[in-house]
Amino acid sequence: MSTDLATQPPSAQPSAQPAATHTARDGRGILITEPAMRQLAALVQQQGAGKVLRVGVRSGGCSGMSYTMDFVDAGEIRDDDERYTYEPADCPSFEVVCDPKSLLYIYGMQLDFSSALIGGGFNFSNPNATQTCGCGSSFAV
Repeated sequence: MSTDLATQPPSAQPSAQPAATHTARDGRGILITEPAMRQLAALVQQQGAGKVLRVGVRSGGCSGMSYTMDFVDAGEIRDDDERYTYEPADCPSFEVVCDPKSLLYIYGMQLDFSSALIGGGFNFSNPNATQTCGCGSSFAV
């Protein structure tokens, strides 16, 4: 079952200052801004026990590749997946998994969240992308 993460009710308000970023417990993983961390923590609690957030890329989209992000059962974690544990303040920790092929394309990526009425939702900032599209969910390398 797929969850449309961009249409969940916003729990974060936009900030005038650049948002602080978080890495996984071991200092690795994608960078997650404070607004995105709060939104993900709320979504993880809604999903219930036994779910992890899988991030990755697939072929397609306006620019050639598109980002994927979905909650999956922990039993779907593969042996070769990279696993990262994030610990948001005042919320239970959660796990993010990524397959090795996708990790090549999203290494160093920052995940942000905006509650803006237009263009709101999760936003990806990828230093590896040579081209992005206007929707912000696809890129080229």
